[in-house]
Amino acid sequence: MILEKLGKIEENYKDINARISDPATISNRAEFQRLAKMQKDLEPLVLSIQALKKIENDIKETREIIEDKTSDKEMVLMAEAELLDLEGKKAELSKEVKIMLLPKDANDEKNVIVEMRAGAGGDESALFVSELFRMYSHYAERQRWKIEILSSSPIGIGGLKDIVFNIIGKGVYSKLKYESGTHRVQRVPVTEGSGRIHTSTATVAILPEVEEVELEIKPEELKIDICRAGGAGGQHVNTTDSAVRITHLPSGLVVSCQDERSQHKNKAKGMKILRARLMEQMIEKKENERASERRTQIGTGDRSEKIRTYNFPQNRLTDHRIKVTLYKLQAIMEGDLDELIASLTAYDHDEQMKKMGEDVK
Repeated sequence: MILEKLGKIEENYKDINARISDPATISNRAEFQRLAKMQKDLEPLVLSIQALKKIENDIKETREIIEDKTSDKEMVLMAEAELLDLEGKKAELSKEVKIMLLPKDANDEKNVIVEMRAGAGGDESALFVSELFRMYSHYAERQRWKIEILSSSPIGIGGLKDIVFNIIGKGVYSKLKYESGTHRVQRVPVTEGSGRIHTSTATVAILPEVEEVELEIKPEELKIDICRAGGAGGQHVNTTDSAVRITHLPSGLVVSCQDERSQHKNKAKGMKILRARLMEQMIEKKENERASERRTQIGTGDRSEKIRTYNFPQNRLTDHRIKVTLYKLQAIMEGDLDELIASLTAYDHDEQMKKMGEDVK
């Protein structure tokens, strides 16, 4: 029962507060820090629970006024208006508490590695990848996140055949985890003389960054090849053996990195991508084994799944998973993703709450 759970959370919070004030705890730095973190994590939920209890008490008292035969008509009308307001606040707070009770995604606070590749549509698709990269870059700037390009394959007309980049900041994965999948663009290409609308695609994968301690890769599992950097332009291209290709022998995964002039830096970037891909592979395997228990209906995150359409002639973006359409595509392409991400997050929360199968009374 959720009410029982709320009571236990309050009791646990009181117990932590008592223990953290104990001189024995204060003298034990490690234990004090552990309890202080637990206290900090629980405090917002406990304050919301207490606020919910107060509203429930206010509702009880207001109903008593309405039902009291001695109450005059004006007081009853005021109480009825207040009751309506209190019921609305209770509904909002109840939902807030339920969201706080949802299981936390262990990756939510992590940085991410974003992989984007051109799909159907040739050069137009590569141009779309470049524009998606610009969109995410602008959104990252708004969030005060940092972007680091790990590898890229530019084409001559300003497009990108593919790009892999790191986004570093607070709660990056929690905001971007719903972006994985196939993104479809509909517009008239610059090279199209007849004005006919073309459809192109690009794939996006959002991978939580994986630390070395989280995933051990043994040296004997790797084959590392050093070769000359290739690609268009630049005085340093083909002058040093700096490009690195890493093959993970057990899985067959191959990562290439040549953006840096240093072998060491390219290897470090390549290993970062490899760890993220290996972790994704492991997670996908587990999810396939328990497909019926997937945490959300919002999508599998599979790159073959069409998640979104960007229709430029109509200034329209449609997210097919949550059936949301926004007529502000130009603003979105400039990094205005807040409304879209909020809708995706709310949908995910609603689906998880349905699975909880019980309302906060």
